[in-house]
Amino acid sequence: MCEEGPVTTVTLEERVLARNDRQAQANRDLLAARRIRAVNLMSSPGSGKTTLLERTVRELRRPVAVIEGDQRTPLDAERIRAAGAPVTQINTGAGCHLDAAMTRRALDELAPAPGSLLFVENVGNLICPSLFDLGEDARVVIVSVTEGADKPLKYPYMFAVADLVVINKTDLLPYVDFDVDTCRRHITAVNPRAAILTVSATRGDGLPAWYAWLTTMIG
Repeated sequence: MCEEGPVTTVTLEERVLARNDRQAQANRDLLAARRIRAVNLMSSPGSGKTTLLERTVRELRRPVAVIEGDQRTPLDAERIRAAGAPVTQINTGAGCHLDAAMTRRALDELAPAPGSLLFVENVGNLICPSLFDLGEDARVVIVSVTEGADKPLKYPYMFAVADLVVINKTDLLPYVDFDVDTCRRHITAVNPRAAILTVSATRGDGLPAWYAWLTTMIG
C-alpha cells in the first residue's frame, strides 16, 4: 500500500494535466481564430499586478479584455471595470490557480472582441499557476521589490516558464533591502531566455518598455 500511494498520485496528476493541456490547445485555437492574443499574469499576492493591469488598460492604445482570477470577492474585477475594460471574474474558492476549463467558460462569457489583447490575472500564488497552461500566448511573472531578491531561486519553476519577468514597485527601493542586479542574476540563472523589466506601476517608471514589449508580443 505504501508504494502504491505515490504512483497513484503521479498518475492522477498526469491525467489532470493532460486533460488541461487538451483544453488549453482548444482555447489557443479559438483565440487564434479570433486574432486575440492572451497574456497570463502570475505572481504572489501583493506584487502589484492589478495596479499594473489597471494602468495598462487606461494607457495601452488597443482593445483590452480581462479575466480576473481570485479565491474570493470581485474586488479586482471592479477595479479593472472602473479602468475601462470588459472583465469576467473567476472565483476559485479553495483553489490556488486557474485552469484551462475555467478560462474557456470565462471566455464564452466575456466574448472578447476580435483583435483584442486578453489579460488573464491568475490567482496570487508562485507555485500552482505555473503548472497549468490556459491557452495563452505569453506568461508574465511579476515580482515586487518588497518580496526579496531570492524569489526566483525559491520558486524556480514559476520563473522558468516566464517569457517576461517584471520587477515592480521600484519606487520603494530606497526603503527596502532589495538588490535589483542580484534578482536579475537569479532570474537569468533559472531562465536565460526570459526578458526582464523594472517598473513602478504606481509612479509610471519603466512602463513605456512594458507597453513596447506588449506591442512586440502582439505582433
